[in-house]
Amino acid sequence: MTTLPDAKLFIDGKLRDAAGGRTYDIISPWTGEVVGKAADASAEDVNEAIAAARRAFDETNWGSDENRQTRFELVKKYRELFEQNRDRLAALAVHEAGAAQGAVFRAHVNMALDGWDDYLAVFPKVEWEKDYGEKEAFGSIHKRVGVREPVGVVGAITPWNVPLYVNIGKVVAALLAGCTVILKPAPNTPGMGAIFGELAKEAGFPDGVINVVFGADPALAGEMLVTDPRVDLISFTGSTGVGKRIMEQGAATLKRVFLELGGKSAKIVLDDAPNFAMEVGMTMLVFHAGQGCAVQSRLLVPRSRYEEAKAILKGAYGQFGDNWGDVDNPAHIMGPVISKRQMDRVMSYIELGKEEGATLLVGGHARPDKGGGYFIEPTCFVDVTNDMRIAQEEIFGPVLVVIPFEDDDDAVRIANESSYGLSGGVSSGDHERAVRVAKRVRTGSVSVNNGMCIAGDIPFGGYKASGIGREWGVEGIEEYTDVKMLAWPVGQAQPA
Repeated sequence: MTTLPDAKLFIDGKLRDAAGGRTYDIISPWTGEVVGKAADASAEDVNEAIAAARRAFDETNWGSDENRQTRFELVKKYRELFEQNRDRLAALAVHEAGAAQGAVFRAHVNMALDGWDDYLAVFPKVEWEKDYGEKEAFGSIHKRVGVREPVGVVGAITPWNVPLYVNIGKVVAALLAGCTVILKPAPNTPGMGAIFGELAKEAGFPDGVINVVFGADPALAGEMLVTDPRVDLISFTGSTGVGKRIMEQGAATLKRVFLELGGKSAKIVLDDAPNFAMEVGMTMLVFHAGQGCAVQSRLLVPRSRYEEAKAILKGAYGQFGDNWGDVDNPAHIMGPVISKRQMDRVMSYIELGKEEGATLLVGGHARPDKGGGYFIEPTCFVDVTNDMRIAQEEIFGPVLVVIPFEDDDDAVRIANESSYGLSGGVSSGDHERAVRVAKRVRTGSVSVNNGMCIAGDIPFGGYKASGIGREWGVEGIEEYTDVKMLAWPVGQAQPA
């Protein structure tokens, strides 16, 4: 049985146990068994982490202009240490997050580390000082300059689905901006947070610049970060429900809140898609068991080709077959869902879909034959209307819903009749037509004819209930800054 290293807290430059030595079990999604132990942070531990981050920001030159290149070099060294620990990162992705081997070196590790490299590449493009020109006022000419400064102390609250990717998205951007950070990973994936503390110490970050806390209680540390006035900004990725609560709790301290939330993204395959069968078939929701906020979980196809689409999907899922759920198979891209709780949630939506009158085309069952973990077979509903709950609510599992549309206007209407707006896709043989449709969909990113619309060097985020703000790219670093205006007189105005 695989045993992961103990996940320890990292507070004020020290790797340590929780107060009183409290721990909790890390459960493997593959087996349902204990694979490691994690420190169970108390309120005292979290308070110490906040105090350390506050001191490091207020009492050192970490965030100063003069320290900018030093910060960059330190973050670059940090990246090199993560590269040296690639195998350990892979093991954490598998045994904490339930990643299949074929997914590990895509979204879980490679894409995450590539995103770090993208941050380093775009960092020189951040405009730290902007000249706003001169303006006459009160008889004088005034020079105006905007300077970009770090916000301060950041509370980064991250989820369990692709933990390394999201941890990098927040921590690296905040550090490059000059902020200090308290990383609070999900209880299910503490090791992928703990490694940020371990390698920060090895890299030589000043005490308090990076802190990592986690515990069995999913809310304790997060609520402390959100409500504490010493924390200047909360960056959260997770469910829309929790995001709303964070906004409410953060309001008391007028805290800046940056949210990357849920999605129910639509892929629109238009009637002139050049390879209709491929476009429909590749939308099977199987990668990492559908546990992604930006996955395209609503497939919209023309009513005139709806029966054809059903047959294509039936064949595609049949060809995919039982080629999933083997922890040792490097070709598998789908494993279990993260936990018993999540399995129960997804299965309840499958039952709901049946009750709502949708037709179960394939799947729909838990698969205990795959092992003692939390396995649900790839599932697809057809004969779905957009007002059904399975079409409106984020399931976060391997469940695709297929909805017919009449024409382009109807496709846009269906895509936009959602509280979410995170991502999506449009496929057409006419590029201009695809772009016109994509521009009308109210969502933060749209893949046009399978274009890569999510990458570390471009901004990512949502509309509507999918969030506030942008992660990745130059904009992702700038989220952790404020702009201060400076102005001074440079001469007397000339008489008219």
